[in-house]
Amino acid sequence: MSAPAEVGRLTSYAHGGGCACKIPPGELEDAVRDLVGQSGPDILVGVDDGDDAAAVRVREDLAVLSTADFFTPVVDDAYDWGRIAAANALSDVYAMGGTPVVAINLMGWPRDVLPRELMREVLRGGLDVATLAGCPVIGGHTIDDPEPKYGMAVTGTAHPDRLLRNDAAVAGLPLTLTKPIGVGLLNNRHKQTGEVFAHAVELMASLNRDASVAALAAGARAATDVTGFGLLGHLHKLCRASGVGAVIDLASVPLVDGARDALAAGYVSGGTRRNLDWVRPHLSVGAGVGEDDLLLLADAQTSGGLLVVGEVPGYPVIGHTVAGAGIEVC
Repeated sequence: MSAPAEVGRLTSYAHGGGCACKIPPGELEDAVRDLVGQSGPDILVGVDDGDDAAAVRVREDLAVLSTADFFTPVVDDAYDWGRIAAANALSDVYAMGGTPVVAINLMGWPRDVLPRELMREVLRGGLDVATLAGCPVIGGHTIDDPEPKYGMAVTGTAHPDRLLRNDAAVAGLPLTLTKPIGVGLLNNRHKQTGEVFAHAVELMASLNRDASVAALAAGARAATDVTGFGLLGHLHKLCRASGVGAVIDLASVPLVDGARDALAAGYVSGGTRRNLDWVRPHLSVGAGVGEDDLLLLADAQTSGGLLVVGEVPGYPVIGHTVAGAGIEVC
């Protein structure tokens, strides 16, 4: 169900779309630099390394994971926006190697501007994806907001000894990426032109559950999901937290159909450019790698795949970790 013509396109009510509306990583790190959460032996993953979710041990064999994610409309179809936002929120639990067990809705809605029927469609989309994940959605919180926003707070579980973390990478292992990149470019094109890219919608609405299970089965210990900070930004955070470097084989990085065309046409979001500015000091670039290639690697993803340290059968290897620091693109 799309936005009625009389209220205009849903994405027109947002200053940015999806995870591209995140506060830039450098600004965010400066804002929280001196903020320290509670610490203790049972806090397995806290705020120190900016991981995908918090992890607290409640038993020797059980950790509870907690995360929240929400964003402005990334597509004009309200139901699809709800699906994408839910898959994106659930992804933080999968990126930690966990299983989501309960979610609550988080929503801001311009109640005097957009009809309740649209709000219901957003929530229905979120519920359908959470149901697919086997995760009950029980209530939530809404506010009257001039800009529509939707997402979820998700609680999950994992074994304390089988977490996927962004500070557990070691040198000499392959890097696996479980979804192609480039949806940020297509989302920006959609916002500006109204063109619909159904394959990108389905990619963003798909769960990272199977990839997470496969990564654990392959013995992986380190992973993150690729969202608003782009492939380069999330890889930089993982490498920095783990004290390793990485090499990306540009030709091996899978791209969503239409991404290069959207790049050539200039549909690069401000969030993508800020991602590249932030990570550029940590890059070394091989011959033949141009600025457009780096913009693709920095493209602000919404509900992207998992970036796993280790080879995961069935998914492409895009590079490897190395001793040292920084990221080489070749």
